[in-house]
Amino acid sequence: MSELLIGCGNKRVKRFSMNDSMDWVGLVTMDHDPNCGADILHDLDVTPWPVPDNTFDAVHAYEVLEHLGTQGDYKAFFRHFGEIDRVLKPGGYLIATCPSWKSVWAWGDPSHTRIISPASVTFLDQSEYAKQVGRTPMTDFRWLWKGDLRAVHIDCNDDAFMFVLQKHG
Repeated sequence: MSELLIGCGNKRVKRFSMNDSMDWVGLVTMDHDPNCGADILHDLDVTPWPVPDNTFDAVHAYEVLEHLGTQGDYKAFFRHFGEIDRVLKPGGYLIATCPSWKSVWAWGDPSHTRIISPASVTFLDQSEYAKQVGRTPMTDFRWLWKGDLRAVHIDCNDDAFMFVLQKHG
């Protein structure tokens, strides 16, 4: 078992686990801040990340995805989630938190460049394209997005959005 914590900053607190253990297993940390003591010093906006394919059983991203790319830049959106898909082992999990799109912090923090919502993660699930394209307003990005991250847990309230996606395929 191995876990990657992206945008770790100075915290190493595990917020959610797929196996009920809140202890890190084989933790590797990555951040752009040279003062936070990350194992890998790297700007997450720069791809590819310096991590081999299919390395981690879980990628944890707590309050970091809203800092990557810009709203409406679909190429960056799929590039960032593509890196997560690439470094996850088949069956691995992305465990993430962001401010809810309803939160004043989502829009008020000047360093937030993108909103991630339950609707956003729909575009990462290949089965949703088959169900929705041509029937709903869902844009078809299958020409660009080859990964397949399917929601296994979604929790969104007025303050926070927490989600777990599992790599398929």
